[in-house]
Amino acid sequence: MIEKFNTYITPFKLERRVQVYLPKGYYESNERYPVIYMFDGHNLFFNQDATYGKSWGLQEFMDQYKTKMIIIGVECNHVGNERLYEYLPYNVGPKYFLNAYMEGRGKTYMDWLTGEFKEAMDKKYRTLSDRSHTMIAGSSMGGLMSLYSIVKYNHIFKYAACLSSTIMLCMDELIRDIRQTDLNQDTRIYMDFGGKEWENKIVLKMHKEIEDELLMKNVSFKFYFEEKAEHCERDWEKRIPIYMEYLFEE
Repeated sequence: MIEKFNTYITPFKLERRVQVYLPKGYYESNERYPVIYMFDGHNLFFNQDATYGKSWGLQEFMDQYKTKMIIIGVECNHVGNERLYEYLPYNVGPKYFLNAYMEGRGKTYMDWLTGEFKEAMDKKYRTLSDRSHTMIAGSSMGGLMSLYSIVKYNHIFKYAACLSSTIMLCMDELIRDIRQTDLNQDTRIYMDFGGKEWENKIVLKMHKEIEDELLMKNVSFKFYFEEKAEHCERDWEKRIPIYMEYLFEE
């Protein structure tokens, strides 16, 4: 079951669409459920809502998955480059596909999501609201934000799935924050990348550097490389069972 409603992002003074997956039988029980917060909520469930006409197909997967969970997906800002600004956790200069200095709003966004918004969702739905039942996930810029969030908001999230993350935009800042942050050793982080994405040799080296830094923090980490995968929802859908098995079933 998917519920849709609008929320208000107070620091940005903007309304935004939210899509929420509820497990089968949600309204016929009093059970509480783990929660996955996800970026780009419009791309998760329905092809007709997805930016490029193909969703992750998460409803079909979750309907047959053995562990019942709630998935809360907030849509991105679709205006111009606003998604890029919202999903960028640091201020960065021109590099890769950025043509100018960018003032990232990711921290402001995550302060809102982990504060005002999460509090509202915990009241609206029967969530298991503690850290041990809370996950963050996304792809591309959403993957970058998921990695940033599991580090900087580790008191909120125990799990993170970071698919095809655009870490190349702010590697120095990410490494700095990982080194300076005390992470809970029960933290579980999944990252992946496809062989047909960007300059894969350079980005693979960056993933290895992040892996080394995280393992020095004694957290659980898995990196998955799919040689033929592209930067698209079709291939991210294929990797859902991989990260779900690693994060929740080992």
